[in-house]
Amino acid sequence: MLVSYKWLSEYLDLSKISAKELSDQMSLTGIEVEGVEVPQEGLKKIVVGEVKECIPHPDSDHLSICQVDIGEEELSQIVCGAPNVKAGIKVIVALPGSRITGNQKIKKGKMRGEVSNGMICSLQELGYSDNVIPKAYADGIYYMPQDAVNGSDVFSYLDMDDSIIELSITPNRADALSMRGVAYEVGAIYRQTPTFNDEPLKEDSTESASDYIDVEVKDTTDTPAYQIRIIKDVTIAESPLWLQNRLMNEGIRPINNVVDVTNYILLLFGQPLHAFDYDKLASKKILVRRGNAGEELVTLDGEKRELSNENIVITNGKSPVALAGVMGGADSEITDGTTTVALEAALFDAVSIRKTSKEFNLRSESSSRFEKGINQATIGQAGDVAAAMIAKLAGGTVVSGTAVGSEVKLDEITVSVTLSRINKYLGTSLDLATVNEIFETLGFEYTVDDETYGVTVPPRRWDITIEADLIEEVARIYGYDNLPSTLPKGETVAGSLTSGQQLVRKIKGLLEGCGLSEAISYALTTENKSSQFMMRKSQPTRLQWPMSEERSVLRMNLVSGLLDDVAYNTARKNTNIGLYEIGRVFYRNEEEAQELPYEENHLAVALSGNQTVKDWQTKEVPVDFYTIKGMLEVMFDSIGLADSISYEAVDDYAELHPGRTAKVKLNETVIGFIGQVHPSIAKEYDIPETYVAELNVKALVEANTHSFVYQPVTKFPAISRDIALLVDETVTNQELVEVITENAGKYLQSVHLFDVYQGANIADDKKSMAYSLTFVNAEATLVDEEINKSLAKVEKALIEAFNVTIR
Repeated sequence: MLVSYKWLSEYLDLSKISAKELSDQMSLTGIEVEGVEVPQEGLKKIVVGEVKECIPHPDSDHLSICQVDIGEEELSQIVCGAPNVKAGIKVIVALPGSRITGNQKIKKGKMRGEVSNGMICSLQELGYSDNVIPKAYADGIYYMPQDAVNGSDVFSYLDMDDSIIELSITPNRADALSMRGVAYEVGAIYRQTPTFNDEPLKEDSTESASDYIDVEVKDTTDTPAYQIRIIKDVTIAESPLWLQNRLMNEGIRPINNVVDVTNYILLLFGQPLHAFDYDKLASKKILVRRGNAGEELVTLDGEKRELSNENIVITNGKSPVALAGVMGGADSEITDGTTTVALEAALFDAVSIRKTSKEFNLRSESSSRFEKGINQATIGQAGDVAAAMIAKLAGGTVVSGTAVGSEVKLDEITVSVTLSRINKYLGTSLDLATVNEIFETLGFEYTVDDETYGVTVPPRRWDITIEADLIEEVARIYGYDNLPSTLPKGETVAGSLTSGQQLVRKIKGLLEGCGLSEAISYALTTENKSSQFMMRKSQPTRLQWPMSEERSVLRMNLVSGLLDDVAYNTARKNTNIGLYEIGRVFYRNEEEAQELPYEENHLAVALSGNQTVKDWQTKEVPVDFYTIKGMLEVMFDSIGLADSISYEAVDDYAELHPGRTAKVKLNETVIGFIGQVHPSIAKEYDIPETYVAELNVKALVEANTHSFVYQPVTKFPAISRDIALLVDETVTNQELVEVITENAGKYLQSVHLFDVYQGANIADDKKSMAYSLTFVNAEATLVDEEINKSLAKVEKALIEAFNVTIR
């Protein structure tokens, strides 16, 4: 919400209060101020000029040479390229040495050989955005009023010397989405009662609005209040400068004197209005109902909308002429030929408006206010003031009365609270006089009976319904900064980590010890990235109203987020990357599409570049599959799960290299994967060769329940024997180790692969693998006979299982 300090000053005495002081006080009382902007800041030497003569440039087909009166003895020559420049108009002139938007300095110069003493400016060059500039001046210069004094600063004429306060309004304070609401708020802060100078309504009693139109509301739940006023004999023209300035400073484009009034009232009362061209309605009836399937409506933005039963529509008895609470129809809009205006003031169901706004992706000032709530007590008053202003600015006549389709009946809301309750909640010692004064300055009527307040809440504060709301109001106006500071009392309990939290913290330390850095990625991503690197089947969880397509779906993996981080670093010449992330992924079963997603804690790792950097004595060594596998094995060994972990080569992950990928299994349960990112996927992310892994941390936590059993180091010597095997190339180390372990007997302590060879003297489809087997008996010294029996059993099992050749 943008608040004009000048506009607010019309209702309150702010002569001794600066805009900066006002914004600070509002922030202290609960309405956050995003900032204060003065439009003229950064601009200088910009004045009013009058074009006395305008001739075409002899060497250009689009430039004009203008003689401009800027309040000096001699006319100033300025070359202008605007298509709408002409003699007899008053314009905005940036003098030589002036500064326009973007801190651009204007100098005296020549254009196609002709001297130009400055610039004739458009509103864009003064910092106005394109979407607030009147369409008549969107592609050219702006015309100043004829009574503007030549040579005077333009800032006061355009209200650019005003201070615009930007408020961040929370959903519960929708009453502050209007100037009147803000005036009441500021009045309460400075103990003033705002005075509003609304235009008085004068009606033509010779006719009645019901003579012009009949209004019917099909469902009062959808439309609790709806009424039409008729203003006849209007003349459509530009709004006066003060009204255009006010709208532009509030971020709204001026259209014409009728539409601008409806937008002005929207800002003043927070009450959305809509003006129909009465003659274009093609009937004397307004019917408010739900849309029918197959009906269509062309809205004011020129788009054809297909309606449904979810949408509330305004019809002329048959055909839709407006999308209720969101946007009017193009066929009934106010144009230069309009002579009679049907002015709508209504209240629509917030949920329906929100659904319609979302369905058509139409977010408007009107829909926003209907969604958050409006002051139901001023619906008719807002329409009356608007009708009076239209009659004044457009020279029309207000027909007496209103055509009413439905009316809302307000119930008086009274909330009780005791003084002791207020003081107990706030930790204060306020007396009755202080609290009385706060309720009075808020404009709340109240009664007091033995320190118990019965407060009647005005309709403009529909957010106050319970005792806690009243206590909050007292705290706000008394001043949060005035509340006493106290230390907490009572016993405290020492906190501790759960076993799962301890394990996660240990894993983080282990991975960082391996040289990895922790990354934190967005939980929201694109649907494509969300469905990559998945460890189980799941439906995506989509946001109903995402802030962008890149953040529209909850992730179902962590790897894709790390790959984005790898791409970000690679693009900035950081090529040696080691990242890990522990975070939640979100799964959803297809048959449970309406249920909340199931959250699961995962660990992901990504490596790219070199594991060893080249220096004077070391060659660079790139990361590979075994680098990342080694890091995981360090982790598994440190948390006591190494004996339960196995790896199985697979090629069923579309996003991973089919020859460099393995499943990670805990006992017989798959808990993750490890592998190289497929080259085609790496190309999509624009990253070099990268290796990744993802594990289910929940499974690690559940498995990490055993206690460590410490054993003394044996005093008997260990014996090592080597065995070399010639095996098929397809046989994996995991398979060989499993067979050796199963058959080597109870004295086998470890199996270590120390050599793999393929090349000369070995068949192309074969490989040589050499293992060192270590045996130890904790109770006696082992003898060769025992070791030989174990080795013989191992060799036999290997020959039977894989047809190996013992070398």
